[in-house]
Amino acid sequence: MRSPKEFAPTSEIADILPNFEENRPMEIETIARITHEVNRVYCNSIGDTSQVPWEEAPQWQRDSATTGVTYLRDHPFATAEMSHQCWLDEKAAAGWVYGPTKDAEQKTHPCIVPYDQLPDHQKTKDALFHAVCRAAFVD
Repeated sequence: MRSPKEFAPTSEIADILPNFEENRPMEIETIARITHEVNRVYCNSIGDTSQVPWEEAPQWQRDSATTGVTYLRDHPFATAEMSHQCWLDEKAAAGWVYGPTKDAEQKTHPCIVPYDQLPDHQKTKDALFHAVCRAAFVD
C-alpha cells in the first residue's frame, strides 16, 4: 500500500496551482502542464512509472496535451468519447497505429481503439483530464 505522501502533488503541480487561486484565466499550456502532471501522478498510483515530468516530456506528448485542452476549451460539452476521438484523429494524422505497447519510435499505442474498448484505468485518465480542464475554464 502506498503512503499518502506518494499521492501528494508533485512540485511541478504545486508550482502552478496558485493560478487557480488568482481567479484569472489560465494559459492553455499551463492547463496542459497540470493535466500532464495529474496524469503522471495517477499513473504512478496504479504502478505505471513510465510518465516523466512535463519538462522532460517529448514535444509530441506536450503537443498532445495542449491539443486536448484546446479541444475541450472549444467544445465545452464534449464527452470523454468525443475527446478520445479527437486524440485518435491526432494520432492517426501523425502516423500512429494500434500496438500492444506504447512505443514512440514505432508510433504504436494500446489506446488506439474505440473509447468503449478502453480499459477502465484509461477511462479514468480521460475523466481526470476533463475534470482538470473544466475546473480551469471556470471564470
